[in-house]
Amino acid sequence: QVQLVESGGGLVQAGGSLRLSCAVSGRTFTDYYMGWFRQAPEKAREFVAAVSWSGITTYYGESVKGRFTISRDNAKNMVYLQMNSLKPEDTAVYYCAASTARPGGRLLNSESDYESWGQGTRVTVSL
Repeated sequence: QVQLVESGGGLVQAGGSLRLSCAVSGRTFTDYYMGWFRQAPEKAREFVAAVSWSGITTYYGESVKGRFTISRDNAKNMVYLQMNSLKPEDTAVYYCAASTARPGGRLLNSESDYESWGQGTRVTVSL
């Protein structure tokens, strides 16, 4: 069993930055691909970013590419999402997720790819 706890959400003006953190505990951290998803009111949960066990491979949803950066620190059992140039449409609850899948050639960009989820941290971007 793995537990995920997000932090770092809050209120920020458009154009500003936030860094979200996810603390991972329960078993070997490097067993997991790690992802970030977000969900705005009345909308489906959306893939944001993912990072491989080593931290070398990363990929992003189209709406955040070039603005957000995912990273992991295996020594600290932490995953981060650096969010720059924030827009009002980035307003959502952001969730950290963990997967034990071996992806091969496919991308882990679906909710069904992940078996463990945090409770979320809320990000609000004002005009």
